[in-house]
Amino acid sequence: MPLGDGRLSHDIDSSDRPPQDACGVFGVWVPADQASRAEVSKLTYYGLYALQHRGQESAGIAVSDGSRIVVFKDMGLVAQVFDESVLNTLRGHIAVGHCRYSTTGSPTWENAQPTFRSSDAGGLALTHNGNLINTPELAARLAPGVLTATTDTEVLTALLATHGDGPMAAAREILPATRGAYSLVFMDEGTLYAARDPEGVRPLVLGALEDRGWVVASESAGLDIVGARFVREIEPGELVAIDGDGVRSERFAEARPKGCLFEYVYLARPDTSIAGRSVQATRVEVGRRLAREHPVEADMVIPTPESGTPAAIGYAEASGIPYGQGLVKNSYVGRTFIQPSQTIRQLGIRLKLNPLREAIEGKRLVVVDDSIVRGNTQRAIVGMLRDAGAAEVHVRISSPPVSWPCFYGIDFATRAELIAGNLSVEGIRDSIGADSLGFISLDELISASQIAKDKLCRACFDGVYPIPVDEGARGKHLLEVT
Repeated sequence: MPLGDGRLSHDIDSSDRPPQDACGVFGVWVPADQASRAEVSKLTYYGLYALQHRGQESAGIAVSDGSRIVVFKDMGLVAQVFDESVLNTLRGHIAVGHCRYSTTGSPTWENAQPTFRSSDAGGLALTHNGNLINTPELAARLAPGVLTATTDTEVLTALLATHGDGPMAAAREILPATRGAYSLVFMDEGTLYAARDPEGVRPLVLGALEDRGWVVASESAGLDIVGARFVREIEPGELVAIDGDGVRSERFAEARPKGCLFEYVYLARPDTSIAGRSVQATRVEVGRRLAREHPVEADMVIPTPESGTPAAIGYAEASGIPYGQGLVKNSYVGRTFIQPSQTIRQLGIRLKLNPLREAIEGKRLVVVDDSIVRGNTQRAIVGMLRDAGAAEVHVRISSPPVSWPCFYGIDFATRAELIAGNLSVEGIRDSIGADSLGFISLDELISASQIAKDKLCRACFDGVYPIPVDEGARGKHLLEVT
């Protein structure tokens, strides 16, 4: 990517890309007579703003006024893509929105969502969180030259839009043959739809607005920001339609719950609830269990902000070691259009974090974070804390070692790039330079989530994939190979 090209960049150090979040989806339906007051485009904007952590490459909103669908999307953060003048042109009573991190298909404008298709029956705008694992098989159903983008979402949109009997009938036929993770929010000119894969890998919730309006969002935090009341989760294998007749629901497949355990560790906002359990409460409880599993004598517990904060609170509480702030985060890193120069890259982690020398000098520290992927960030943090005068640095991680890639909507590194895929815990400790290293065990993490082990996807931790993935269906750029 050339310097100063106006595209959003999170790459401070391209060799140390963290696990990239899935995507955020949002949809809203209000009665047509409430459209001018409700301003669904602005509701969607704020819903996406609350879901921004799930995807930062591109953003888009589609709106229907009952007779036509208008789509606006671009590369960048929600607040960079939309302004007041754009939102004022998106008028209607139904909207769907999306913030994207790419898991299938390159980060380009063509691959931004919502995807849109027109047919003789009308238009269809679709948003997708997750990743399909039989994309080539589904694409083979389409005529050559039909696809205009290189995403699994484009394939699904084309299949649903070209069905002659409308989106509901199309979904009944297409979704049972669709494998992988998909939380979908889509619409035609008159109806808002939502669907979730039979395993329910990615979250999706339903909320109610005043004046008979409805909202669908990836997380309950997306409901809170627009004042919607949480109603329930969209169930695995469920298809929902919302229009003037209310909410209609049917099953297109039997539920086989396998919710993503990594949502509790990293992806979801702490103020979100999943399966009736607060993510914040889960992360604090993980910290308590981490302290019991990996105790150490130390003077202060500090988090890697903000990813390690809830678990660090729990660790301090259970261990009796005082909690403190030892690292300050630059809130604007990852929000820049300009790629850092080589000189700045050499400073590495200091673009993101800086130590509070007077707080940590001479102290034995417990540093709590949520995960280790390649190890470069932890290595830099340990070195930085030692340079600032820390006497000892003990690293505690509130997830088990991430040893396997994800094919269901998180763009992890390959197994060869994952430090835990190649080194033992002691080998990782030596690599990052810590005095000691402890990971929460998988059993303790699962117990903290209060969800049964057989109802969770744990593949990135144990290599057990609940939906088998063919080798030919793996890879971010599988539709771009010529």
